[in-house]
Amino acid sequence: MTEASQREPAALGLSVIWSDGLDRAGRIRNVDRLAVLIAMLLPWTTTGAAIAAVLWVIAFAFAVDLRELLVSLKRPASALPVALFTLVLLGVLWSDASPSDRMHQLSQGVKLLMLPLLIYHFGRSTRGMVVFVAFLISCAVLSLVSCIVAIEPVLSAKLYFSRGPFSPTSGIFVRNYIDQGQEFSLCAVALAYPVVKAWQEGRTRKALLLAALGLWLVVNLLFVITSRTALVTMPIMLAVFALMHLRWRMAVAVLCTFALVAGIAWLTSRQLQETVGKFFTDYRYTEIQNNETGIGSRLIYWQKSLGFLSQAPVIGHGTGSTRELFEQAAVGEVGARGMVVSDPHNQTLNVAVQWGLVGVALLWAMWLVHLLLFRGEGLISWIGLLVVVQNMLSSMINSHLFDFTEGWIYVLGVGVAAGMTLAQRVSLRPPAPAGSASTSRSRP
Repeated sequence: MTEASQREPAALGLSVIWSDGLDRAGRIRNVDRLAVLIAMLLPWTTTGAAIAAVLWVIAFAFAVDLRELLVSLKRPASALPVALFTLVLLGVLWSDASPSDRMHQLSQGVKLLMLPLLIYHFGRSTRGMVVFVAFLISCAVLSLVSCIVAIEPVLSAKLYFSRGPFSPTSGIFVRNYIDQGQEFSLCAVALAYPVVKAWQEGRTRKALLLAALGLWLVVNLLFVITSRTALVTMPIMLAVFALMHLRWRMAVAVLCTFALVAGIAWLTSRQLQETVGKFFTDYRYTEIQNNETGIGSRLIYWQKSLGFLSQAPVIGHGTGSTRELFEQAAVGEVGARGMVVSDPHNQTLNVAVQWGLVGVALLWAMWLVHLLLFRGEGLISWIGLLVVVQNMLSSMINSHLFDFTEGWIYVLGVGVAAGMTLAQRVSLRPPAPAGSASTSRSRP
């Protein structure tokens, strides 16, 4: 193939994007394409996903109807993320933290502002499902690469994680095991809904193919890279699915099958045994030997954070104040009790220390509003519900709303699903009676 012929597809693609930018419908398509790009890049690269998000906002600015956007911002699902970030921004005023710590915390929270924009945009777009499919395909490819890297660790992009074939960190190609576990577990459980629906509708081949993909992701979680966060959240998410979408006999069968698979994995996976074993040994190492461990250190962080909250219970210590508070509490301490961190590894306590009970109220109000938004039937509601449930559960032992990958999964997943859900509700609303004062349809 000649060099000119290789350039033709790229030139054609740029030509389509450029021509689409000349009319409003085309500009909306370009915004959709960038959302798909974010979903594809998110499992692989923070820098690439961040650049794509900036490009998305720029493209969105050329395709927005300000009047419709302002109407959309009045909805609680959109207003609460804005309110929470506004508190983060105002918290700079009463914070004694260094400028770098304050800016770091602002950078972690600013992604919340994109959530209402996504809700508005995918309330008018019909391509939201493509975003979810792109994320699933990207995670499936990463799981394949992860297995290859587990066999041949030298192929990893993070060579300092490699410790020989099938070592505890040998399956990491990019990022880390927590991000990978969150992505794979989310996709695996999300596939349960289309698998069951396809089976009920007699589309056996589709059901088996999707089930095989979900099982492949679970195998990676159990035998290649095992995340304790995923081990805690995944069974609960699966139980939520069984209770909401299956008859009791089928629900019992699914849960028993999962227990059987888990039992087999326990007997055959040294990785799983070591990871689960840390739940029981970490606390002892920290409590008795004062060594830093995953679970034991978290208990210390949480205890100290509650003390910080008691000092400023209403509006907290201000944006970015966590590290300085831990530095003060570490004076005279050694080992795990002298650790200085900027994140207590619990989302609620992270918010409480910096913005007090006001911040906690906004955080939980946002979670609950988004949770209630996805009570309905259908794949979109299931995906949105699952994203919220996973974030709430994993945020008990991490600050996942503020972390990059997990935070963007929440923003992108809830934003797209909420926009589609609200648009569907508007389309199903019965028409207003003739002669009524207003027959206009408000957009999400």
